[in-house]
Amino acid sequence: MPLEKWIRLIAGTFVLVSLTLGHFVNPNWFWFTAFVGVNLIQSVFTNWCLMEKILLRWGIKPGVEMK
Repeated sequence: MPLEKWIRLIAGTFVLVSLTLGHFVNPNWFWFTAFVGVNLIQSVFTNWCLMEKILLRWGIKPGVEMK
């Protein structure tokens, strides 16, 4: 799976988990949801994403997936 899909998968998972925790455990988890959203928006303007850097260090390769 290419890097771009990993980032989408992780961001979506973080959002769903933090929404669940915010609803059932503590509303302060909604701040984590906001943090993920802000990071997604800032990456559009700055072309920098911390998760991308982490995944590259773990050996995940960027690229286009062949269908």
